[in-house]
Amino acid sequence: MISRTSEYALQAMIYLARHVDEWPIPSRVIARETSVPGKYLSSILSELVRIGVLESSPGLGGGFRLARPAKEIPLSEVFSSFEPISDNCRPCPFGQEICSDDDPCAGHDQWKRVRKAYQQFLEKNSIYDVSFMPKKRRVARSPKRIKR
Repeated sequence: MISRTSEYALQAMIYLARHVDEWPIPSRVIARETSVPGKYLSSILSELVRIGVLESSPGLGGGFRLARPAKEIPLSEVFSSFEPISDNCRPCPFGQEICSDDDPCAGHDQWKRVRKAYQQFLEKNSIYDVSFMPKKRRVARSPKRIKR
């Protein structure tokens, strides 16, 4: 469901979110650490700068950083340039030339629910949400009873 380009963009954003103390980070370092081809990553990073989720600084000691805190960058914003997210932009994955609520294919209703859940996930979750494991809540345990 996610294109390779979006996957690489997400990997770069997660890497930057996890390495705030090292900003700015050169694209070659991000490419090496995420195993994304360097030239491909450079064009992705340029697009992420263009849409305003990354900032870049040129020259020696330059690199990339998140433009805002990771909690303020929804996944939908990161994917916006690489994925047709809205319902009316996606072609029918089942090969029907025209597929709409008025002229549905056999899988239309079920696929529509999947697309809606996917879109909601991208809108409700931020880079932070997918970069860090939530702290587990500690469950208070009652003391073991000693049998007498």
